Amino acid sequence: MLYILETALRLGLFYAPIPLALFLSYRILNIADLTTDGSFVLGMAVSVSIAALGHPFLGMLLGMAAGALAGSVTALLQTRGGVPSILAGIITNTGLYTVNLAVMGFSSNKSLLKQETVFSLLKKLIPGEHYEILIGLFLIALLCLFLRFFLSTRLGLSLRATGDNIAMIRSSSVDPDRMILIGLCISNSFTALAGALVAQMQRSADINAGSGIVTVGLACLIIGETLLGKRSLTRNILAAVTGSLFYRLLYALILKTRVVPVECLRLLTAVIVAAAIVIPYLQEQAAVRRRREC
Repeated sequence: MLYILETALRLGLFYAPIPLALFLSYRILNIADLTTDGSFVLGMAVSVSIAALGHPFLGMLLGMAAGALAGSVTALLQTRGGVPSILAGIITNTGLYTVNLAVMGFSSNKSLLKQETVFSLLKKLIPGEHYEILIGLFLIALLCLFLRFFLSTRLGLSLRATGDNIAMIRSSSVDPDRMILIGLCISNSFTALAGALVAQMQRSADINAGSGIVTVGLACLIIGETLLGKRSLTRNILAAVTGSLFYRLLYALILKTRVVPVECLRLLTAVIVAAAIVIPYLQEQAAVRRRREC
């Protein structure tokens, strides 16, 4: 049981940047960014490719930069090309499949066998068996602090207002296209960071590793919001991380107990996301009907 908890905590921390990214794009900007799947694999591909050359830390940074570049493509398609946000994400995600293959040398997977990774290097500096969890905690704490601070700045407040009322932002002499560009660049860099972390942890990158990541990220975000609520910005950010940890724990317990067949996990995730979105809506509609009847 202790091994299950440790595994769930480790994976929950390494995948936590994804619900944080979706919190920024989906909750703050009100954009359904489907670039997520491709950005995750892009972070993996760049990280592993650069680490194979002997530069694992540089691979992490370049992976994040590549994710930001992917986000900028989606943003520009949407703001400059007039492409609807969902379709812009699909277009970028489709193109990233070939880009990711090219980064990995047109191979469907790329591995790190005897090369150093961020984890193998930091293991020499961090005592104990739980060094991966400590690294994950440190990185997630940095991301949460950055996001909390950034969204409280003037630029961050403008970005939040863009998602709330884009017409008001235009009337306030703030360029909403620029806000969308910044938001999607940051969110996709977070997603790519998650891919880079997972790739160096498991010493491999796979072209299909990002399949369904956006659904899992939304499930984590919604689960966390259900557990902690959405009463403040700090609580919203912590909810994304909490949801990731809870989802990975649930995932590990299902694999261990086999209460649900492994083949049905994706279906279970889709049901969780649908239920978490539909149930509050139905409750709100029921409350509206009761007020009308009174």
